[in-house]
Amino acid sequence: MTMPVNLVLVRHGQSEGNVANKKSRKGDHSAFSGEFMNRHSSQWRLSDLGREQARIAGRWIKKNIGGKFDRCYTSEYLRAMETAALLNFKNAEWYREIFLRERSWGQLDVMSQEERFTRFNEEMSRRARDGYFWAPPGGESMADVCIRLNWVLNTLHRECDDMNVLIVCHGEVMWNFRVRLERLTQQKYYELEKSKNPHDKLNNCQVLHYTRRNPVTGDLAQNLNWFRSICPTDLSLSSNKWQTIVRPKFTNADLMADVVKTKRLIHE
Repeated sequence: MTMPVNLVLVRHGQSEGNVANKKSRKGDHSAFSGEFMNRHSSQWRLSDLGREQARIAGRWIKKNIGGKFDRCYTSEYLRAMETAALLNFKNAEWYREIFLRERSWGQLDVMSQEERFTRFNEEMSRRARDGYFWAPPGGESMADVCIRLNWVLNTLHRECDDMNVLIVCHGEVMWNFRVRLERLTQQKYYELEKSKNPHDKLNNCQVLHYTRRNPVTGDLAQNLNWFRSICPTDLSLSSNKWQTIVRPKFTNADLMADVVKTKRLIHE
């Protein structure tokens, strides 16, 4: 069994939560009140802009990848399902996959930036220290999300051999697809996640296209060896070029070279 020939990942369009959190980071916490606070983040709908982003992404995918997919999956969060529907693929039949849900932020879910740093200041400091392995109280670390995506990848191996597959999900989920599919190291993940290059971002309705078909020769490989990242709503924000995936391997010396960058604190 092999992976799909083409695997296309789409981040959902701008959601109500994206709008609220963006304002909160700028000091406007007004969205975190009333009815908004009584909904779990899985119930966030798309904004008007998010709905238009989904339509644009759908048109781009049809024009540049294809108008029909053998299998279509979406996260069960409303913003992902709304995006999936607005991509407008004729006669699409969607599988709603719980393992594609967004990372759980536990007690920090649906909370302004002000309240996070007031009530959970120690946790926010721990987040800065622990990075990929930090889990908010009652929530998931990025590493946890990476583990559950193995179930999705197993399904793709088992059921989607040689197919064209479309998945609509979330930004942090897509980062973890990158970690698994490209074998990103922690160091490489941190470099990309903190990069100031706009081409390294995963914007709303960003498209990640993985393929086993060599973009130059058309030959079919055993693995998903090529990918491209596209922001259909603003192509200047993405590289739009095919990249060959080079999955890293390390010698003993390579491993030790990274190890000794960190000072030993106990000598016994």
